[in-house]
Amino acid sequence: MGQSLCCTQVDQSTVAVTEQFGKFSNVLEPGCHCLPSCFGYKLVGLLSLRVQQLDIRCETKTKDNVFVTVVASIQYRAMANKAAEAFYKLTNPREQIQAYVFDVIRASVPKQELDMVFEQKNEIAKAVEEELEKAMSTYGFEIVQTLIVDIEPDVHVKRAMNEINAAARLRVAANEKAEGEKILQIKKAEGEAESKYLSGLGIARQRQAIVDGLRDSVLAFSENVPGTSAKDVMDMVLVTQYFDTMKEIGASSKSSAVFIPHGPGAVKDVASQIRDGLLQAESVEK
Repeated sequence: MGQSLCCTQVDQSTVAVTEQFGKFSNVLEPGCHCLPSCFGYKLVGLLSLRVQQLDIRCETKTKDNVFVTVVASIQYRAMANKAAEAFYKLTNPREQIQAYVFDVIRASVPKQELDMVFEQKNEIAKAVEEELEKAMSTYGFEIVQTLIVDIEPDVHVKRAMNEINAAARLRVAANEKAEGEKILQIKKAEGEAESKYLSGLGIARQRQAIVDGLRDSVLAFSENVPGTSAKDVMDMVLVTQYFDTMKEIGASSKSSAVFIPHGPGAVKDVASQIRDGLLQAESVEK
């Protein structure tokens, strides 16, 4: 803004307020204007039309008695068509805006619990904007935007909230780990059961094959050697298997020792026990 004699220059995005003999006269828009001082005209002030920002920190408490600091950012500007009201009606518009923000925040936040305040911050900002718009338009100011940029609880409350969150996550992780171990145990048990079932089938088939082989050997020997009974042939086969087993044990390179009763009577007892076991197995299979 420049002034030379009776000429006045008003810069862009600015309006000038003039008076004549101490009474409001006119609002000058950007450009060059003539103000004849001899007729009592005088430039009394300038008013910026640019958007201004006011950051306000308001301390209050929530419904669950937690003290928080709410940081609000108010963007406002003077309206060109109400420049006279904006210039004359308010001595300090920033303090007026701050008072309304305090009033709305301290009326809204105590109705909500802390978690809800974080979730409803857009609604709080909207309530502040509506109240400011209604109040400040009378004084020639427009509220462009109202933002709740931060909600700061006490440091101890923050720490407690983080600990609660961490405990909840650890609990979920422990449950997931337990479920995983449970599934592994179930799968392992199912595998062992299937393995034992298949092993049992293999043993049963092995025994059936041994019984079938011995039966065929006994029948073939009885037919080829007249005068021998099936019992004689069976005893001879079992004794032969007994000595083959003893031979394998003796030829083994392992250091472990196996004690088996040995003698004619013992061989007879072993033959009787093996024969009885095989006959029982055969009867069960049938």
